[in-house]
Amino acid sequence: MSATEAPKPAPAGAPSKAPATNRIGHTLQDYKGAASTLCAGCGHDSITSQIQRALFESGVNPYNVAKMSGIGCSSKTTAYFLSLSHGFNSVHGRAPAVATGSYLANRELLHICVSGDGDTASIGLGHFMHMMRRNVPMVYIIENNGVYGLTKGQFSATADKGSTHKKGFENEMMPIDACALAIEMGCDYVARSFSGDIKQLVPLLKGAMCHGGTSIVDVVSPCVTFNNHEGSTKSLKFARENEEPLQEIGFVPYYDEIKADYPEGTMKTIELTDGSKLTLKKLERDYDPSDKMRALDLLQKARDERLFLTGLLYHNPNSSKGIADQLNMVDVPLAHLPESVTVPSAAVLAEIMEEYK
Repeated sequence: MSATEAPKPAPAGAPSKAPATNRIGHTLQDYKGAASTLCAGCGHDSITSQIQRALFESGVNPYNVAKMSGIGCSSKTTAYFLSLSHGFNSVHGRAPAVATGSYLANRELLHICVSGDGDTASIGLGHFMHMMRRNVPMVYIIENNGVYGLTKGQFSATADKGSTHKKGFENEMMPIDACALAIEMGCDYVARSFSGDIKQLVPLLKGAMCHGGTSIVDVVSPCVTFNNHEGSTKSLKFARENEEPLQEIGFVPYYDEIKADYPEGTMKTIELTDGSKLTLKKLERDYDPSDKMRALDLLQKARDERLFLTGLLYHNPNSSKGIADQLNMVDVPLAHLPESVTVPSAAVLAEIMEEYK
C-alpha cells in the first residue's frame, strides 16, 4: 500500500478484537475515571495512568478500593481513576485521618491515598506522621512537584534549597524529605520514583498494594506550568538528567510462579505480606533496602550531591503490627457488624456510666 493510499475498511460483520482482561475478568477501561482537567503534560496524569495499570495487572477488584485525597492538583486525580470504587475528597491535609477512619470501619477495602507535597509536608504533616506511626495499611502516594500549583506556584515544603522560582527568586529554606521522614517514623515500605518512569513506578505501586502496612510512594511529578524551568530540581529536565535508579525492579504476584532464573548475587527478592514478591536487580550501587541507616545516609548524601535517587529505598521484612492488631479489633470489619453487636443495651450503658461515678 502506498503512503497516500487509505487503508481498506474491515469487512462488514467482521468481529472486533476483544479488549484484554485481567485474572478477574476486568478490562483496563474498568479502572479508568473521568477525563482529566489538569494542564496538558502534567506529571500527575502519568501517575494516574500507572495507578490504573498497577491495579489492572494486579487483578484488584475496583469495587473493593477506597480512594482518598485532600486538596490540590494532586487531590483532583482520584476522580481520574477507578470510577467504580468508593472515594472521598477530604479537606486540605486531612486525607490520612479520613483514610484511617475508613480503614478502621472496613479493612477489607484496599485504601489508596493520593496527596501532594503541600497537602503532605505542610498543612497535613501531623496527620501524615501519625498515619505512619500507627501503621495504617494504605498506599500513600505523594505527587511531588515542589510547588502549590492551584495557587500559582509558590514553593512548597519539599522544594530543594537553592532551587529557583519561575520568576527567578531562590528558595532559602531546607526541604522536608518525605521519604527520610517516613523511614524515621517507622514506615516499613518507602519508595521514590519519577512520573515518567513507567517501568519502575508500576512494580513499586504493585508492591505497595501488597505490603500490608503503610506504604509511602513519593513520586516526583513535574508541574509543567509553574515548576518546569531551568533552576528547578523538580523539572522534567532535572529529573531525567539527575535520576539515579538504585535497582531494576520486577514484581511477581502471589498467584504466579517465579520462572525467571537470575545469576547468583545479582538479585534480591523481597516477600510481601500476601506472598507476592519484588525482585530487585542491583545496579552500580551495592544497596540493601532493608538497612535503615544506610537508606537515611544515602538520602542525605543524594541531597548534598543534588542527585535524585529512585527505587525501593527501604523495606522492613519484619513489618510492625498494623493499627487493627494494635487495637485488638475483632475479625469482622465494623461496617459489617449488626446493630445488635455495635449498639450497647441500656443495661450495658448503665454499667459503663457506673464506672465513672
